[in-house]
Amino acid sequence: MRLAIGSDHGGYNLKETLKPYLKELGHEVIDVGTYSSERTDYPLYAVKALRLLLSGEVDRAILICGTGQGMTMVANKFRGVRASLCWDVTTARLAREHNNANVLTLGGRLIGPELAKEIAKTWLETEFQGERHKRRIDSFSDLGATEDQIEEVEKRLTT
Repeated sequence: MRLAIGSDHGGYNLKETLKPYLKELGHEVIDVGTYSSERTDYPLYAVKALRLLLSGEVDRAILICGTGQGMTMVANKFRGVRASLCWDVTTARLAREHNNANVLTLGGRLIGPELAKEIAKTWLETEFQGERHKRRIDSFSDLGATEDQIEEVEKRLTT
C-alpha cells in the first residue's frame, strides 16, 4: 500500500518512529513533512498529504500532530476524506470496519510509539465491512471542499 505521512512539530518524533515500521510492514511511505521538531503549522502538512490522497497517488494517509485533533479537523474538511483520530487498537479497527477511514490521525504527545505502531498496523490491516455502513458513508461523501480547492488552502497557509 502507498501511504502519505505528515506531521507538525508536535507529531514529528512519532512520525519518524512510524516511518521505518510502516516500511517493515511492506508499505511505501511518502513523507510530506515536517522534517524537524521546529515549530510549524499542522494544516500545511495535512493539506500536502491530502493532495496525494485525493489525487490517487497514495491509498491512505497518516497525520500526526500534538493531540491529533487539529489534523483530524483539517482533513475532514475535504470531500472524500474520512479521517479518524484513534487512541487505541479498537478505535483503529472500528474506524476501518464501520467508517472506511482513509486517514488515520494520531496524537504525538498523547500516545507512545509502541501503541502507535499497534494502532497503525491494525488500521492498515482491517478491511471495511461495507453493507449497512456504506449507505451511511455515502450519505455524507459529497460534502466538503473539493480537491481543486486544496491549492487555495495552501496559498493561505504559506502567505
